[in-house]
Amino acid sequence: MLQVEELNQYYGSSHTLRNVSLEAPTGAVTALLGRNGVGKTTLLKCLMGVLSTSSGRVLLDGRDVSAMAPHARARIGMAYVPQGREIFPRLTVEENLLMGLASKKNGSSSAIPSDIFDMFPVLKSMLHRRGGDLSGGQQQQLAIGRALAMSPRILILDEPTEGIQPSIIKDIERVIRTLAQRGDMAILLVEQYYDFARDLADRYVVMRRGEVVKSGLGESMEADDVRGYLAV
Repeated sequence: MLQVEELNQYYGSSHTLRNVSLEAPTGAVTALLGRNGVGKTTLLKCLMGVLSTSSGRVLLDGRDVSAMAPHARARIGMAYVPQGREIFPRLTVEENLLMGLASKKNGSSSAIPSDIFDMFPVLKSMLHRRGGDLSGGQQQQLAIGRALAMSPRILILDEPTEGIQPSIIKDIERVIRTLAQRGDMAILLVEQYYDFARDLADRYVVMRRGEVVKSGLGESMEADDVRGYLAV
């Protein structure tokens, strides 16, 4: 389980995260929602240690990781798929996947978990193609596969459907649902596409102006008018 307790963060004099608290349980999808600019991506970067915080705690399975560097958080099982994918365009698909094993002792290609290719068969067929030559949807699958290569305890996804064709969105939805049902990792999903989030969410959290303003069970999203918090 990922737990965030009273997290605060500043950009200069701007108070960007205000006492943010949430939980993302193992075996469930927690959807983090809100309009653009409310602090969702900032929060994810704080969770991974990319941005510093002024107060609060981040815990993974009860262990306080707040003072850990990003690479140390990755080593203990925190995986992050950033907005925009950020694959290595000049490296092959195989080499990109191996980067996901950088924190492991055995970084050989034989160590790439076979279930990644079961979930994303296109990656196996394009193993020796450069990442930059893949379509946007294929790059997103590669970015998720790279994160999964480390067998994470929590998978953090920042808008995985952005700019992706509908057929691949369905594939990504299926994979996220399968991963949650396996019950060995927590999934924290930031998403602008409301229907995608609603269909996957076991729990939801809504942010506005750097604060958590609403949370509940995924099955309550319609009754709680969560869509209203996303409208422009």
